[in-house]
Amino acid sequence: MQRFALLPALLLLYCSLWSQQPAGRSTIKTKWAAAVDPQKPLPEYPRPQLVRGNWINLNGSWDYAIKPTTAEAVPAAFDGKILVPYPVESALSGVQKTVGKDNALWYRKTIQLPAAITKGNVLLHFGAVDWKCDVFVNGQPAGTHKGGYGAFTLDITKLIKKGKAQEITVRVWDPSDDGPQPRGKQVKKPNGIWYTPVTGIWQTVWIEGVPAAYIVATKNTPDIDQKTIKVETNIANAQPGDKVRVIALDKGKKLSETQVNPGATAALPIDAMKLWTPDNPYLYELKIELLRKTKVIDAAGSYFAMRKISMQKENGVQRMLLNNQFVFQYGPLDQGWWPDGLYTAPTDEALRFDIQTTKDMGFNMIRKHVKVEPARWYHYCDELGVLVWQDMPSGDMGGNVWDSRPGQLSGGNLDKERSPESEAIYRSEWKEIMDNLYNFPSIVVWVPFNEAWGQFKTKEITEWTMQHDPSRLINSASGGNFFPVGHIMDLHNYPAPAMPDPKLFGESRVLVLGEFGGLGLPLEGHTWQEKNNWGYQSFKNQNELKDRYATLIGQLAKLIPLGLSAAVYTQTTDVEIETNGLMTYDRKVFKIDPKVLHELHQQLYKAVK
Repeated sequence: MQRFALLPALLLLYCSLWSQQPAGRSTIKTKWAAAVDPQKPLPEYPRPQLVRGNWINLNGSWDYAIKPTTAEAVPAAFDGKILVPYPVESALSGVQKTVGKDNALWYRKTIQLPAAITKGNVLLHFGAVDWKCDVFVNGQPAGTHKGGYGAFTLDITKLIKKGKAQEITVRVWDPSDDGPQPRGKQVKKPNGIWYTPVTGIWQTVWIEGVPAAYIVATKNTPDIDQKTIKVETNIANAQPGDKVRVIALDKGKKLSETQVNPGATAALPIDAMKLWTPDNPYLYELKIELLRKTKVIDAAGSYFAMRKISMQKENGVQRMLLNNQFVFQYGPLDQGWWPDGLYTAPTDEALRFDIQTTKDMGFNMIRKHVKVEPARWYHYCDELGVLVWQDMPSGDMGGNVWDSRPGQLSGGNLDKERSPESEAIYRSEWKEIMDNLYNFPSIVVWVPFNEAWGQFKTKEITEWTMQHDPSRLINSASGGNFFPVGHIMDLHNYPAPAMPDPKLFGESRVLVLGEFGGLGLPLEGHTWQEKNNWGYQSFKNQNELKDRYATLIGQLAKLIPLGLSAAVYTQTTDVEIETNGLMTYDRKVFKIDPKVLHELHQQLYKAVK
């Protein structure tokens, strides 16, 4: 991996970034902020589901400029340095400025590419850029991408200058809540449950060298009933006669092997299966090779798990099954925000910490709330054994009617009327998110809508989602306007637990409590602002909070025999002025001891037996 020199000015800027926060706001930060290396932030390989060795990381110091959207040409002069991939509004970026809908954010970086990268095709990868991104290489257009949560790739082979420095320029426009695009909890005026905007590059940027014909992606689908793993391959520039060899391995030992034509699906038997569960998150390896006669043209490594998510009626109610057995799923609402990096975790260790801590607290599931994480986050869920419910980030939220009868079928048509542009953006980004994340076995539920936030054409969107990925369950609208579609009936209720009526819905839908709790406790020295913090229900001290939480868990346990299959507690950490977390926003204080939580939660899993 190539290192790039960091200008002394950036070091000075980085060292002083904590003093740049707006007046009246606390300068809290996580312990990992000090571990960020400005010369190589987030240096880890970013794509664990398709691994090659010939790559370089472009994170680090870039030039940046904020210019009016009316100025479309590359700026003649840039404003200063930004630390990529931290969003420009974040402290870790070294900038911490607002962009807004009337401005564009520009990036520029000059690099030298080693011969090993340029001997074949050169691919420029972006983990995520929020929202509309135009990329130029050596002054020539390389491509455009719309979508703040999806990884994308540009083939820049023809734009590379031999033997010369390569200049990469990126222009980003993000209207935040002034536009119809998915944006989760971002708003231009943060308050309550709404947070700071995130603009621009917020995940790793990297370059990869590949052969002229190469493996673009795989689609891995386990089938535990047939004891097979199906692997569909996407190959670029294959020639007649090329073959794809797929090998399944267990700790390096070959289990099965087959060859198929490019684009075909390989089915490999997995005998004596070791099933993936939260208690035993067993992962197998995959090796994918592109063959031309007997020569290996390209090769990549991947992995998979043998697991199944499904539903089945037991004792008159539908249950959510893992590997054909009912497992009560309980996890926190996890929003994935950081006081120092906003959408971007300071380090890879920090990214993993939230997941490991969730396990330590005795949860077996996470609802990833209206945000998408970097691929490494899902890899850690696969590795550590955490079930994931993945939300579609909300957008175009104005003008919805939210049914006042929670847990009941909506009367009439309460779907929002979206513009054709808004609909097209939603559909494109939701498909991209699902396709990008398909291979991660930890993901067991897709959630197209949260509450009535931009909820539209519910039946059509849900049915499309079910068709696009029949291997997972679909929770059409968590806590939203309920229509007879999808696999799940999801109720939100604060603070005490409740459940949808099993007599009305238990025969046709899995019954879940998609949000409850929200017990708030601001702790001095660990809040985003000094006063006027917010919680659904606030307590005076940690003992009061613990006692109330224990009461809620006892109430929740009583609902499981009645038909409840899963529940989501709000939430993992405080986020900005919202203080409902089990941890403070800076992750420095556990409001309830994780060991106490772990013990409390065991009654939930025992309630199913």
